[in-house]
Amino acid sequence: MRHFLRLACLLLTLTITARAGAQRLETITGDFRGIRFPEFVTRVEASTDFRFYYIPSALDTMPVSLTANNSPLDSVLEEVLDNTPFRFAIDSLKRVFVWQGSPIQTRLAAGYYGKSDTVRRRLARRDNALAENQSRRILHAAVDNRLYTIGSGNATEGGRVTVAGYIRDAASEEPVIGAAVQLENTKTGTSTDQYGFYSLTLSRGRHTLRITSVGMQDVTRHVLLLSDGRMDVDMPEFVPILKTVVVDASKTVNVQSTRMGFQKLDIATIKQVPAVLGEPDVLRVVLTLPGVTSASEGSTGLNVRGGAADQNLVLFNDATIYNPSHFFGFFTAFNPDAVKDVQLYKSSIPERYGGRLASVLDVTGKEGNKKKFSGSGGVGPLDARLTLEGPIDSNKVSYLVSGRTTYSNWILRSLNNRDYADSRANFYDVNAHISAALGTRNTIYVTGYLSHDGFRLDGDTTYTYGNRNANIKWKHLFGSRTTSTVTAAYDHYQFGIASQANEVNAYSFKFSITQWSGRLDFTTRVGTKHTLDYGLNAVRYGLQPGNMQPDSKSSLVLPVTVSQEQALESAAYLGDHFIISPSLTIDAGLRYSLYEYLGPHQEYTYAAGLPRQTDNITDSTTYGAGSAIKRYSYPEVRISGRLVLSPNSSIKAGFNTLAQYIHMMSNTTAISPTDIWKLSDPYIQPEIGKQWSLGYYHNLASNSIEVSGEVYYKQIDHYLDYKSGAVLLLNNHLETDVINTHGKSYGAEIMVRKTTGKLNGWISYTWSRTRLQSDDPLAESPVNEGRWYPSDFDKPNILNVVGNYKFTHRIGVSLNVAYSTGRPITLPIGEYYLGGSYRTLYSDRNQYRVPDYFRTDLAVDIEGTHRIKVFAHSSWTLGVYNLTARKNPYSIYYSSENGVVNGYKLSIFGTAIPFVTYNFRF
Repeated sequence: MRHFLRLACLLLTLTITARAGAQRLETITGDFRGIRFPEFVTRVEASTDFRFYYIPSALDTMPVSLTANNSPLDSVLEEVLDNTPFRFAIDSLKRVFVWQGSPIQTRLAAGYYGKSDTVRRRLARRDNALAENQSRRILHAAVDNRLYTIGSGNATEGGRVTVAGYIRDAASEEPVIGAAVQLENTKTGTSTDQYGFYSLTLSRGRHTLRITSVGMQDVTRHVLLLSDGRMDVDMPEFVPILKTVVVDASKTVNVQSTRMGFQKLDIATIKQVPAVLGEPDVLRVVLTLPGVTSASEGSTGLNVRGGAADQNLVLFNDATIYNPSHFFGFFTAFNPDAVKDVQLYKSSIPERYGGRLASVLDVTGKEGNKKKFSGSGGVGPLDARLTLEGPIDSNKVSYLVSGRTTYSNWILRSLNNRDYADSRANFYDVNAHISAALGTRNTIYVTGYLSHDGFRLDGDTTYTYGNRNANIKWKHLFGSRTTSTVTAAYDHYQFGIASQANEVNAYSFKFSITQWSGRLDFTTRVGTKHTLDYGLNAVRYGLQPGNMQPDSKSSLVLPVTVSQEQALESAAYLGDHFIISPSLTIDAGLRYSLYEYLGPHQEYTYAAGLPRQTDNITDSTTYGAGSAIKRYSYPEVRISGRLVLSPNSSIKAGFNTLAQYIHMMSNTTAISPTDIWKLSDPYIQPEIGKQWSLGYYHNLASNSIEVSGEVYYKQIDHYLDYKSGAVLLLNNHLETDVINTHGKSYGAEIMVRKTTGKLNGWISYTWSRTRLQSDDPLAESPVNEGRWYPSDFDKPNILNVVGNYKFTHRIGVSLNVAYSTGRPITLPIGEYYLGGSYRTLYSDRNQYRVPDYFRTDLAVDIEGTHRIKVFAHSSWTLGVYNLTARKNPYSIYYSSENGVVNGYKLSIFGTAIPFVTYNFRF
């Protein structure tokens, strides 16, 4: 240890003394009589480029009394520190270090490294690396102990001032999202937004701020607040030490925050969880969180707290993603190397979000490394990916370009099996992002996303679908208290079906949805107790519900086109984060949404009091372009509160209402590429949701273990269900095949999460029920005769266990265990004779269930060298998906064979699937 410290100090001293002569050329001038050392430092820093690093408590009272006239700084410091135990040093970056201690030895003892040249070189490399690491720690400690003066004026004036700025990753200048900025030893604090920006109002004077974030090293800032000002902070990445674990007691964001029903996952956590075919998967990890499930394996559709898959707003850098899946749902649409973190809101949804009932899944992409060129990628069993990022103008403009594609077509062609000879399956996605800082107050963000899927399985029908998204954002700082963000976006989703094997029946079918949107968001801090979020947004929808055309000259297929649809959804919102006391905080807000269904369109009139059927059409009305056919409006209430019971525990409660004006029409349990979307119109009303929730949060073991429990109750009005045999594609009278339904869901969620140490992960358990009831007075035959019945995704019990264990810095193992009750299903229970033939008799809708679901996944991560100076770092992931080879049912279906009805179970992954993935970064 003595050699370790000696070498660390030696490295720092040699760096300093090598440039000491150059520093003597810069001089200072001033009258520094009758002041204290901190004021001396402040005045020198204000008139020069020098920055001081020292322990404030040791030098706060030291008097300074001298004058300087073009005197070198080192000469001035020698006079200031004369007859004191303090020493100083100045390095080439104009950093001034002041410390108390013994003189530094500049020479090592003779023969310290031994006689062997090989041993001497090896030990020199080791000691240089240790010294460099220790120097970084010394510098980090010096930065943490420095006193930062914010603004100008007199600290004794009293009153409140605001300090604001950006929290960024020290290595890449990426924003740190959700970092906690806390006034030490108090409950006063805030957190950074999606751009890494924070704003905190405090009394004038001296304060100590603690800045913490998962995966980052904690940072301390001693500040002297004189007036409103800015302080940006760079946070080093946290590198865990396996043998000892240091837990910071200030990491209580889950307890202190007012957000409930909220989960945040960073990309490092996501990459630890085993996934099918070894590809890190954002949505698969989200499915391990409490209250989240999927209707079936192989589907990326999320069912959150009893909500349907279309009731989730999925955003990627504020772009709406209508189909977030690739390759039959085996892959999600987000390249993991381009993702920074994921935030899921299940309740207490912020006012700025709207348009969906169940949840908001906000996926934030990386902005690009502002300091150096870097890259990452990987090669798996079916796909390969590559991400490149770097600065265009150092610390100001950065870019990121990411791409991913599959080579499954090559694999299918290589198989010696005729059943796959005519099969195709491929996908690709591309991300591009540019971030540009225009001065200290303005930042521009430009994002583009493109995805495409195409497949044909042992047949002649080809399916294609894809997303196209682009947006531009301008963030402006009006000062320390108010920020604004202006966003303009274009989002497009389309799918197509085509068949050309038989020219007589050749056809092509296309569906598309396009939305143009704009939003203006503000955040203003009013005093120390109120933070206001307010703004406006509008979305213009354009739907082409279906267009089928003959696809050859000899095709006999008749062209069919469903009338296009247009609508405008706009909203204004206002929310207040109100700190009533250090223990009690309330978030209250109102979002008022207005929806207009627009022409041109032809609307049909049905006979009053009779079921909506084409036979009951009595008239039709044609509306011109831009005409308002139907208007809906709804006030959406958002309120939640947090009461701190102790430094490590709190209770929270919330209530919110939401409105959804666009609906996915699907009569399949799992999301498929042929699902269409439908806008609310005079007959299909907006879905309305109300949710009540209550939660308890507690931290254990010095905040290294988070325990939370929530209960909720939700009501849904105007939920859409379908008549038996409903036709959804190419239907100009879709309102005749849907049934208005009332729904309710309720449940309890428990999560235990260990965030630090060699062993980390979480256990989540959810008990929930989702029930539906047909309440449409015009329904010809209500589902189950109007009785309550379970929804397609009603799964009462869901258990997930995610565990990670690090054996060494290079080798770790990850385990994922998933269990859930089988989903509901409608089964044939008999047959009857009618009209000269036997017919099948079915049970009540969703009366039975498929067998329970159980799966275990295991993965081993093996990292390559940890040397700093290498071209690239690599790692291998080896694992097995569905380790127990359980044949979990995807669906149960029946087929009549020789007059006998036989039942079959279809499994997507009916065996254990091993995988190997190679990853790299440079």
